[in-house]
Amino acid sequence: MSFKAVAQSVRTLSYVGSYKKIRDRPYRLYCAAVIGTGYVAYSQYKQNKADMKEIVQLRNYMAEPITPIDQLEKNPDDMKTQMELLILRIQAEFCKALEKEEDQAWDDEKTVDDYDFDNDIFLPSPEAKFKVDRWQRKEGGGGITCVLQDGRVFEKAGVNISVVSGTLPPAAVQQMRSRGKKLENAELPFFAAGVSAVIHPRNPMVPTIHFNYRYFEVRDKDGVQWWFGGGTDLTPYYLNEEDAKHFHLTLKHACDAHDDTYYARFKKWCDDYFYIPHRGERRGVGGIFFDDIDSPDQQSAFKFVTSCAEAVIPSYIPLVKRHKDDAYGYHERQWQLLRRGRYVEFNLMYDRGTKFGLHTPQARYESILMSLPLNAKWEYMNVPKPNSEEEKIMKVLKEPRDWLNLEKAQRAAA
Repeated sequence: MSFKAVAQSVRTLSYVGSYKKIRDRPYRLYCAAVIGTGYVAYSQYKQNKADMKEIVQLRNYMAEPITPIDQLEKNPDDMKTQMELLILRIQAEFCKALEKEEDQAWDDEKTVDDYDFDNDIFLPSPEAKFKVDRWQRKEGGGGITCVLQDGRVFEKAGVNISVVSGTLPPAAVQQMRSRGKKLENAELPFFAAGVSAVIHPRNPMVPTIHFNYRYFEVRDKDGVQWWFGGGTDLTPYYLNEEDAKHFHLTLKHACDAHDDTYYARFKKWCDDYFYIPHRGERRGVGGIFFDDIDSPDQQSAFKFVTSCAEAVIPSYIPLVKRHKDDAYGYHERQWQLLRRGRYVEFNLMYDRGTKFGLHTPQARYESILMSLPLNAKWEYMNVPKPNSEEEKIMKVLKEPRDWLNLEKAQRAAA
């Protein structure tokens, strides 16, 4: 490339008026001009190559960024830019991983009659892909909602990002103050960016996964306050201990890369947060959950959130591959629908993210409620039979378990 750039520079110089002036000057000056022009050409080539790399990256996203591209390029070190690019990438990688599982489910050339499902319940499509809906918000910002429905593997999969700004409504301010945020102004400009996903699989032996990672900025009279929040949790319909251990171990590795106290702390936080008080049970087998993370510094917190978000695929996709073709029948399907009813109860009654979205003026309710399953049911006074697989999972939901035996190891070390 260097030789071609210099050769092009020589040809260029032979056609410009300055060439006559240079030609009559000392030879070293002429050589310096050639080399200098070649360097400029080579530098331009590298810049064009970098620009092309960015263009290629943009093509890999599910849709164009919410913030104008030129604004993102002007502020590469701004945390708002870094977070938006992260969630765009995580959304695209996860959607493509899920679509790959859908594609592979039909590669064995089975016919519809070969699969174990009830045609009266659903009609799976071998063309199941994510519907991409890029939307804008009048008050500022917007989002990209990606939803896949009626697939062979996934009954409903939603992966949403939002990048919004505006003024916090009173209900949201009160919620933040209740968590200890010292917000003085009556009107508070804010910025929020996050990725959120809920995957409801077809097969009851495949667990549901939820993850959400977000960044907030609020400006009051004292300046800008910022923090990160998020987490990843697993909701199986039937208990598989090896699945739970794999899931938790993957998250622990992501946490340990930054602070070896994070996993135990955020695992307990998750167990406590995803609790349905009126049922006396957890939503699932937990994972990690945290909010209001603003230490040790912004870049360190961002790197931690990045590691957690990147751990979603290795924590979940192996479980999908392992169980997507497991046998199940009517009984297992009905239990799955009942457990989805519990999922709806938690999301609509207790989830802070859902309530924040619903309290935000001009919110996009379709995107907020994408976490709800396509099908669910509520059955009066359902009680699992003693010693059944259904009772087995209920015991874990009522009494969270230490999946990695960390407490036992700590006692042994002591």
